[in-house]
Amino acid sequence: MWLSCTPKYAVASFSRQIFKSYFHVLGRWRCNVAAFMPEAAGFEGVWDRSALQDFSVSDSESFWAAAARQRLSWIRAFHTVQDCDLSRGQIRWFEGGKLNVSVNCLDRHVHTCPERVALIWERDEPGSEVKVTYRQLLEMTCRLGNLLRRRGVKRGDCVTIYMPPCPLAVASMLACARIGAAHNVVFAGFSAEALAERIRDAQSSTVITVNQGVRGGKLTELKATVDAAVHNCPTIQQVFVAMRTENPVAMTARDVAMEEEMLKEDVVCEPAAMDSEDVLFLLYTSGSTGKPKGLVHTQAGYLLYAALTHRYVFSYHDGDVFGCVADIGWITGHSYSVYGPLANGGTTVLFESTPIYPDPGRYWEMVQRLKINQFYGAPTAIRLLLKYGDQWVHEYDRSTLKTLGSVGEPINTEAWEWYYRVVGDGRCPVVDTWWQTETGGICISPRPSDPDAEIVPGMAMRPFFGIKPVLMDTEGKELTSNDTSGALCIAQPWPGMARTIHNNHQRFIDTYCQPYPGYFFTGDGGYRSKDGYYQITGRLDDVINVSGHRIGTAEIEDVVNQCSAVAESAVIGYSHDIKGQGVYAFVVLKKDVDIQEADLSLELNNMVSTKIAKYASPDFIQFVRRLPKTRSGKIMRRVLRKVVDRDLNRLGDLSTLDDPAAVEEIIQGHRELCGKQQSS
Repeated sequence: MWLSCTPKYAVASFSRQIFKSYFHVLGRWRCNVAAFMPEAAGFEGVWDRSALQDFSVSDSESFWAAAARQRLSWIRAFHTVQDCDLSRGQIRWFEGGKLNVSVNCLDRHVHTCPERVALIWERDEPGSEVKVTYRQLLEMTCRLGNLLRRRGVKRGDCVTIYMPPCPLAVASMLACARIGAAHNVVFAGFSAEALAERIRDAQSSTVITVNQGVRGGKLTELKATVDAAVHNCPTIQQVFVAMRTENPVAMTARDVAMEEEMLKEDVVCEPAAMDSEDVLFLLYTSGSTGKPKGLVHTQAGYLLYAALTHRYVFSYHDGDVFGCVADIGWITGHSYSVYGPLANGGTTVLFESTPIYPDPGRYWEMVQRLKINQFYGAPTAIRLLLKYGDQWVHEYDRSTLKTLGSVGEPINTEAWEWYYRVVGDGRCPVVDTWWQTETGGICISPRPSDPDAEIVPGMAMRPFFGIKPVLMDTEGKELTSNDTSGALCIAQPWPGMARTIHNNHQRFIDTYCQPYPGYFFTGDGGYRSKDGYYQITGRLDDVINVSGHRIGTAEIEDVVNQCSAVAESAVIGYSHDIKGQGVYAFVVLKKDVDIQEADLSLELNNMVSTKIAKYASPDFIQFVRRLPKTRSGKIMRRVLRKVVDRDLNRLGDLSTLDDPAAVEEIIQGHRELCGKQQSS
């Protein structure tokens, strides 16, 4: 019999279990659960978040065992909380337990609130949103699960999904989870070559796609891209095709008209009983070698961590509308558009469009129309919208907003202030979240916290429960003092972390476990302030060593972006005959800025000299119309380095760029800038 509990009672039960464990271990009550989890009544007194944080780290097994028992519905209880050894890359949680992720995301909520809205599909055209209830999503998932089974997809297979954000894409993910197949969601903007590489590595026999994508008023031929990709994928046996538009596409013998076939299936699909450590999904991320890494996430630990971080980082309450605008092809979309919100019985928004379509007020018009309570977006988008001015924000009612989130890269101070002051009217906390595909969910952020606790602009600040961040020096020793910088590692395992790299566990060990044995190496640099707060200083390969001084590019960018004329920037290091490395800044100006580039260059250099040091001042400042970005909004600094190094024959795969023409503009601008420098 499937165990079930509503989110309301689950939170109260989870809270009491955690604090009973705490009482048992320490022999005294030191925290008030009502402040940490306001839904849980029955506890009075002064709350001390640090005590719960200390407990979650010092006795992580008790903490996570209580969380797993109370927050997840189990078919069979686990017998071992964790069996982990980071030095060997061994990570196992909740062994012996069996559950089904789709049941946790759907069935238990259908049992208590079938007509609650699960998904709001914010289609490309404003005002055309589609709402899907938990009952409808379960029916959709079951029909598709049965169809996949009938067409030969088995437990342990991996299904590749190449779709834009839409209800059928979510149902496809959940249908795979229901029948025990893993899914491999590929961002529906990757080229056929990039898609084929991921299909081959995942060894998929089945692809799910749509005829066309719609984004920013433009159509993209997704089915045609899949056709080109699978031509080079001998494992592919079938392609399921849904219809996003009414435009017909060519169908072959291997293609399946998905929606038509789903209607023939039963609305009940028996869920597979999955072991806690069975694979839930693969998700590919860029590697330093240029070959994508297929990171593996498993069932129970990932779902638990996504659910807890979603609820407590964003102060999510039952009845809220959660608006994460990330694409489902990225880990943010997995954890905070799909699995986290649905595990919590929440209402989640699937955003299909762009921040400026049909105008720069799109996000805020959507907030007003859908009554969004938590908004989670990327600094890149915030900086883009900042360029267009406050009027686009002020035009719409944002009074429903309670929490603003930032994800993807460190948010600069100016963007943070604008986000807080203009978008949030100075009343919504901004949670600057740090995490990675590898971590599965948010690891450092200002929340969960006392509502009155300090939030410092541009800092991720505090570790989540069960997370123990540390800073390491170049000799592999832990830095224990504050006001210090080092390599950011995590000192003990947590349930949401990736388990391996698909088909290459040694690469996983070499990348994350061997640089600092016994620790999980994040690849990022961090700074711990004198108050003990954490700030991400950028990838360690984005740290510049200028005349023996180490400085993160993000730190320079933060200063440059504070200039009132600057919309955004990207800073890289380049080889310098005397200093070892020099500083090269690419700068995008706001619209209608009327200032001489030479004067602005001098102003920016003075700002960096004043706020950081003279050695950090850029040697070159190149003004560009746009930066090379992936379709998810990340700046592709690898390309910028190649341009500056004049290594144009090794630019690599540019298929993931939103607009590859930006690279040609930057190359030409670099040549002109170098010519001016030589002539002067």
